Parts: sequence; C-alpha cells; structure tokens
Amino acid sequence: MSQQRPGTQCLHAGYRPANGEPRNIPIIQSTTFRYESGEAMGKLFDLEASGYFYTRLQNPTSDSVAAKICALEGGTAAMLTSSGQAASFFAVFNIASCGDHVVASSAIYGGTYNLFAVTMKRMGIDFTFVEPDCTPEELDAAFRPNTKAVFGETIANPALAVLDFEKFSKAAHAHGVPLIVDNTFATPINCRPFEHGADIVTHSTTKYMDGHANAVGGAIVDSGKFDWNAHADKFPGLTTPDESYHGITYTERFGLGGAYITKAVVQLMRDLGASPAPMNAYFLNVGLETLHLRMPRHCENALIVAKHLQSHEKVAWVRYPGLPGDPYHELAQKYLPNGSCGVVSFGVKGGRAAASKFMEGLELASIATHVADAKTCTLHPASTTHRQMNDEELQAAGVSPDLVRFSVGIEDVNDILADLDKALAQV
Repeated sequence: MSQQRPGTQCLHAGYRPANGEPRNIPIIQSTTFRYESGEAMGKLFDLEASGYFYTRLQNPTSDSVAAKICALEGGTAAMLTSSGQAASFFAVFNIASCGDHVVASSAIYGGTYNLFAVTMKRMGIDFTFVEPDCTPEELDAAFRPNTKAVFGETIANPALAVLDFEKFSKAAHAHGVPLIVDNTFATPINCRPFEHGADIVTHSTTKYMDGHANAVGGAIVDSGKFDWNAHADKFPGLTTPDESYHGITYTERFGLGGAYITKAVVQLMRDLGASPAPMNAYFLNVGLETLHLRMPRHCENALIVAKHLQSHEKVAWVRYPGLPGDPYHELAQKYLPNGSCGVVSFGVKGGRAAASKFMEGLELASIATHVADAKTCTLHPASTTHRQMNDEELQAAGVSPDLVRFSVGIEDVNDILADLDKALAQV
C-alpha cells in the first residue's frame, strides 16, 4: 500500500495484527519475558538479536505506539518515555555530557528551562539561551567548539512563539550539530519538523496526543537524516565502541536511521529507567486514534476564542499564532498553514488581581496544572506556578502578572465564549 495519510496512520500505523490476533494493540502487562535458553537471552543483551526481556528497556505495547508516532512524524526510529520531561532529558543527554554545551531557545516550557538551566547544569552541561527572534548573527555567536545540539519548541509554552525552523536548522547544521524540536503543541497533524530541517523530535504525549488527561508520557523520534559519522569527533558515544556492550559502535551496527534511538534505549533507559507503563502506552494509543479529528477542532475553537478576546473591553492583549496581526502569524502561516494549536494566552486589564478574579468566575473551564486536552482548562501562572514572584520578577521570567494561559477544548465554542464572558463580567 502507498504511503498512508496522517488520518489513516493515527488508526493503523505501528501495529498490524496477523490472522486471529487482536485488532487493538494488546496490553503486554508483564515485567519479564520467558526464553528457552540463556544463550537466546544472551544474544539480546549483546544486541545481536531483537526481542524483549525486561519492560524497563522495551515492551511490545510501548514499541507499537512508538512506531505509530514515528510514522506520523516521518522518522526512522522512536521510543516512548515515562514523561515529556524524560523525553527532553534523554534527547539531549544522549549526545551531550559533562563538559559539553547546548544552544536553546529561551521561549520554551518552564519545566524544560529549569531542567536545562539548573539540573543539567549541575551535571556539567552548559546551556546558552537565545531569543527566538534573534538575528542569524546573534544565533551563530551562541555556538562554542563543544556545542552538541540546538533545542527549541515548535510552539512555545506559554509564550506561543513559533520557531523559525529555517534559521535554527541552518545554524545547527553549519556547526555540525542536530536540531532537536519539541513538537508537543503542534503535533505532527499540524507540523512535521523533519520537513523543515529538524533532526530529532520530542513530545510530551501527555498533552494533545493522549488528549484526555489520562496518562503522562513522552516520546522521542529520530529523522535518521543527521550524519553522525560526518561529525564523529563531536559524537563519540555514537561513533566509537561502547565497552558496556562488548565494543559495538552504534552507527556501524544500526546505521544512521537507528543508532540514536538504540543508544538512548540500551544506555539511558537501561540505567535511568524512565520507562512508560504498558497501560499508559495503551491509553496514549487510544488518544492517537482521534488526534487527526481533534486538532482541527482545537484550532478552530481557539481562533474564535482569540478573536473574541481581542475585541473584549476587559482584555489587554491576546497572543495566538493563528490570529492575523500576531507577532508569529507569518511564521505560523509558513510552518503551520493548517492550524497551530488550541492554546491562547491573554492578559486581563487590571493585572494580577483582575486575572485572579477572572479565574474564579469560570465554570466550564477547569483551573488545572495542565494544558492541551479535550476539555477546556486554564491557568494563571502569577497566582499558581509563579505565585512566589512579584510583578518585576514575573516580567523578568517572561510571565506578565496578567497572563492567563487558556487551553481551548473541543466543547461547543459558544459555551466556551459564554463562560469567558461571564467570568470577565465579574472583573
């Protein structure tokens, strides 16, 4: 059969049952797998054969779902992780270690920023953060001889900045390093970063991919296009023998299409164990089956909400890439012509106090530390995740006191608008 379209891949990619086998991806809820001989199992430990022996490394349920996400992104290999944070960490740590350096966009999820700027810095990996709107010259100046990767988000959370793939991939490749992109908000339904120069894609599958706030998870997908051998001195972990596996060299044994993910599984998952539960992988697959239907509705509703808020007398400003006049509208039209995401950020006139009062007036929308699922939810960072900061500190962190992150669900949009209007009327 010819290459399937995304809507078909959401349902069928990654798993094809044989005669008499279950039509749905089965849940292999087992920690271990039986073998007839130690020799047969030993070949798995030596990476001489493929198969399963311990779910911390690999599980058939998880691998089938990873294969579906790989197909949706147009990659060559993929893996699931226990969370989006684990995916971001593994994606970078797989090729960067103590003494290395990474360039990252400053417009990224706060948890990822903290992972990079605090936790991984303690591990000896330095990060230079650049504004997404920096000039090519400013971006080029951020690189060092020990730079190993560039990291950005397709659509930043919650700033909603759209990454200029052309600019960032050109700079990364000029310095012989891959571009890693978190594609959580756009999903492969609205953007496939590999088509715009990215080399590695990550996801918090907890968000739109799962879609129903059922299961925390993450994913990493390799494009198979980055030539690790051409820059062998920068990536010895992939291009030189691994003594923990009897001296195999990943790029030689698994090729450019499989080396990166194989190393992440057999080294990082082996030692750090951020593996997804098979049941969570199953829930993720259920969500993926309707991803192509939900994303257009999210985007349609979000644009209506953004336009409505833009004309509301009690709203100070609105950010949404699909909104004409938005600072990132032009990039969104270039890289996300079919829609961006369902998240709208806006400010309530009156600052922190007014925004808090607005939140209290919502009924349909849930106040939740979550984003991007079927039900509308919202968060006021200044009174929740960033409540310890004063207004000046919030501004320095890029979070204004009046900012409300509004994740538009797939309910009837008229009910969402009515909820917004009722809450704003109480401000």
